[in-house]
Amino acid sequence: MRGVGSLGILAGLGARFRGSLRFKLLALALGPLLVAVPILIGILAGWGAVYYDRLLITKVQSDLAVAHGYFDQVKEGVGRRVETLAGSERLARALRERPGAVALGELLREMQQQLKIDFLILLDGNGQVRAASSGPAPGRDYSTWPVARRALAGHAETEVDILDAAQLAAIDPALGERARTPLIATRNAQATQRKEETSGMVMHAAAPIDSSLREGGASAGVLVGGLLLNKNLDFVDRINDIVYPDGALPLGSLGTATLFLDDVRIATNVRLFENVRAIGTRVSAAVRHTVLDLGHTWLDRAFVVNDWYVSAYEPIIDSRGKRVGMLYVGYLEAPFQHARQLALGAVALLFVLTVIAAAFVSLRLARHVSQPVARMHGTMNAIESGQIEARVGAEPADPADADELAELAAHFDRLLDRLAEQTEALQRWGRELDSKVAERTEELAAANQTLRSAQQRLVMSEKLAAIGQLAAGVAHEINNPVAVIQGNLDVLRETLGAAAEPAMGEIRLIQDQVFRIRLIVTKLLQFARPAEYAGYLEPVSLDQVVQDSLVLVAHQMKKSSVEVLQEMRATRPVTINRNELQQVLINLMVNALQAMPEGGTLLLVSGDREENGVSGGFVAVTDSGPGIAPQDRERLFDPFFTTKTSDGTGLGLWVSLGLVQRYGGRIDVACPPSGGSVFTVWLPNDAAAA
Repeated sequence: MRGVGSLGILAGLGARFRGSLRFKLLALALGPLLVAVPILIGILAGWGAVYYDRLLITKVQSDLAVAHGYFDQVKEGVGRRVETLAGSERLARALRERPGAVALGELLREMQQQLKIDFLILLDGNGQVRAASSGPAPGRDYSTWPVARRALAGHAETEVDILDAAQLAAIDPALGERARTPLIATRNAQATQRKEETSGMVMHAAAPIDSSLREGGASAGVLVGGLLLNKNLDFVDRINDIVYPDGALPLGSLGTATLFLDDVRIATNVRLFENVRAIGTRVSAAVRHTVLDLGHTWLDRAFVVNDWYVSAYEPIIDSRGKRVGMLYVGYLEAPFQHARQLALGAVALLFVLTVIAAAFVSLRLARHVSQPVARMHGTMNAIESGQIEARVGAEPADPADADELAELAAHFDRLLDRLAEQTEALQRWGRELDSKVAERTEELAAANQTLRSAQQRLVMSEKLAAIGQLAAGVAHEINNPVAVIQGNLDVLRETLGAAAEPAMGEIRLIQDQVFRIRLIVTKLLQFARPAEYAGYLEPVSLDQVVQDSLVLVAHQMKKSSVEVLQEMRATRPVTINRNELQQVLINLMVNALQAMPEGGTLLLVSGDREENGVSGGFVAVTDSGPGIAPQDRERLFDPFFTTKTSDGTGLGLWVSLGLVQRYGGRIDVACPPSGGSVFTVWLPNDAAAA
C-alpha cells in the first residue's frame, strides 16, 4: 500500500507539472539545483564514507603499533630484569656461599617482589630446579623449556609461551587458579565444547648465571623468571592508558585493549556489563580465522562482546613460532558513525533550505507570467465543468499596459462567445441523439438477456433430461437383481425352516440391505420423475423433525468440534411428507457442518410465522462459517452449481428447493454482517390452502 501511495503522489506531481506553467517555470529555475546538488551530495557522501573509514582504520592501526611497542617493551623489560639479576653480585655471593634451597628460595622470593614478576626459578647446569620463589620442587627438570635450553647454551632469551594447568600448578598453585577462566557464551564466536580455559599465557625469560661462578668446569646454572598475563589487569589497563589517554578519542568514543589466549579474553578492559570485565568471552569467528588461522592482522570494524568497534588484532607468537593468542586495541564505532550521519544531515538540511529559498524567489518572479495564463486556464476548466458563461475578463485599465497575454485573453473571450452559441445547438442535437441511442440500447440489452436466459435453460434442461434417463435406466437395471435376491432369500428361509434360525441375523441383514437398495432406487426414480413420486402428506411437528434430523447427522458432527444451539418455538404442525422434510433439513445441516471444518456453532431455530395471509412455520439453520460470496448467493439453487472442489454434485439445494416449493413453501438464504450464513425453510400449515 505504501508503494501504491508513493506512485500516486509521483503521478499527481507529474500531472501538475505538465498542466501548470508556474510549475514549469519553477522547474526551469530549480532543475539544475535539484539535479546537480543531490549528485554532489551523493559523491560527497560516498567519498566521505570511504575516506572517513580509512581514517578510522589508520587511527586504529597506529594504536595497534603503540600497543605492540609497549608489549615488546614489557617483554624486553622482563628479560632485562632477569638477566640483570642473573649477573648480580648479590646472587653470585649467595651461590658462592652455597646456601641451601630454603635460603635461596627466600632470596628468590624477595627478588621476585622487587622485580614485580610472578615467579623466579634457579636451575642448575643440567636444567633441574635448584631453588624457586614458590612451587617447583628441587630436582624438577626444566631443560626442555625452549628459553631454558637456550640459556643453558649461554644465550639469554625472553619469549611468550602457553603453560598448561599442570605446569602452572607446579610453578605456583596460585598461578594455576588465576589462569582458570570459565568461558562465557559470546555472540558470533566459533562453536566450542570447552567450558573453561585452564592454560596460562606466560611472558618469561631465562638468562645464564655469570660464568665466573662455575666450579670445576660445571655451568653455574640458569635463572628463569616470568609474568602470567592471565587476568593481569594492570598490564592491559596500562596498554589502554598509553594508547587511549584521557581526551585522545573525540565524540565520546571509548578505547579498549585486550589480550587473548587463543580466542579467549584473558585480560581486558572491555565491559560485559557495568563494572564487570568481559574476561572469558571469545572473539568472533571471522576475526579468529583471519588472525589465528591465517596469521594476518585484522584492521576493520568488528563486533566486540556487545557493540561494534573499530578494531585491530595481531597474532602473538610463542617460542616455537606458533600463533597462540592475540593483542587487540579498538574504540567504539557508534560515536563516529553518529557524527558522520549528523554531518550528512546538516548538508542535506542546507540543501533543502537552499531549495526552499530558491523556490520562493522563483515563484514570486513566475507569478507575473503565470497569473494571466492561470486565469485563462481557470476559465477553460470552468467551461469544461459546465459554466459556459465563464470568461477571462480582467482587462488592464490602461490599454498601454496590455501585453500579448492580455490581447490573447480578449481574443479568447470572443472565441468563447461564438463557441457558446454553437455548443448550445450541438447539445440540443446531442440530447435528442442520446435519447434515441438509450432507447435502442435498452431494447438490445433486454433481448440479449432473454437470449442468455433461454440458452441457460436449454442447457440445463438437456442436462436434467440426460440425468433423468440415466437414473431411470440404473433404477430399472438394479430392480431386477434385487427382486431375484429377495425371492431367493424368501425361498431359502422357507426351505431351511427351523434350520435357518442360527443364520437369521445374517438373513435379516441381507433383507435390510435389499430394502436399502429399493429405497435408493425409489429416490433415483423420484429424481427422474418427481411428479410420479409425490410424498404422503401428514401433519408434521417441525421441532420433532429437527430432533430426528440431528440424530441422523450426529456422525458428521463428531468429525469437527461444533456446538449445537436450539431455540424450538414452533407450536403448529405443517402439512408435508415427513421423510422429504427430513431430507431437506439434513441437507441444510450437512452443508452448515461442512462450512465449519475447524469447528463453530450450529444454531437451529423454529417458530410460527404468517406470510401473505397464510399461516405457517419456519426452521432456520445458522452456521458460523465464512459465509457465502455475493456472486455465489444468486446461483445457490441452480442445478449443478457447487462451491466444493473435491465433492458435491450441485443438486442438493436444487432438490431441496423443489421439495419445499411442491408444498407451497420456500427457502431463503441470508449472510449477516457478523459472519456465517442462515438458511430459512418456511412451510404453510395447510399445504392445500397454500
